Amino acid sequence: MLGVADLHVDYGGVVALRGVDLRVDQGELVALVGANGAGKSTLLKAVSGLHRPVRGTVTFLGEEIGDLPAFRIARRGAVLVPEGRRLFGQQSVLQNLLLGGYHRTEVEREAELTRVYELFPVLAERSGQRAGTLSGGEQQMVALGRALMSRPKLLMLDEPSLGISPKFTRMIFEVLAEIRRSGTTVLLVEQNLRAALELADRAYVLQTGRVVMSGPADELAGSDEVRRSYLGL
Repeated sequence: MLGVADLHVDYGGVVALRGVDLRVDQGELVALVGANGAGKSTLLKAVSGLHRPVRGTVTFLGEEIGDLPAFRIARRGAVLVPEGRRLFGQQSVLQNLLLGGYHRTEVEREAELTRVYELFPVLAERSGQRAGTLSGGEQQMVALGRALMSRPKLLMLDEPSLGISPKFTRMIFEVLAEIRRSGTTVLLVEQNLRAALELADRAYVLQTGRVVMSGPADELAGSDEVRRSYLGL
């Protein structure tokens, strides 16, 4: 579904990604892990059209998307839940959710809204509340729900557990497992490495802009190097 080949990205001459190769197959949940500053968020932004690569290719569903604007990539079905949630705080929960399905028909929006409320019942209870007044965990639910409103083929998540309580983290990961079972393909960047590797089919370890390890998630979780360097064991 997603292919990244020899991807290079820089910020004003400072290299952020160097020769990254990555693939995500239909129906997989793939984790992208590594230390802070390794380039994980940059890779998601390059795939979603928020950063332009200086070299390399990004293909989605067999078509090159590296030169497309972000909104066209999202319309094709590759949707990013950004780090920090990026909600419209003065707008209601419902308004934020509906923005995610702006390009869908009214019937499709209603169907997806029902699904989001089934996954996150608290959002149905607070549909009229301003998003900026919610807790961090509830805001993350809105951000994930907004992405689901577009009915994504590839769902990309950047640090969904960042800044939220363990209770909400468990809820988010339970929902991700349900989303995966429903057939949606997922590319996950996550600071909770243990939880990410438990959930993922495969994983890539990024270090200073390069992929240094990759393979089945359970094998990486059992790797002495990963356990020592990234899990603190």
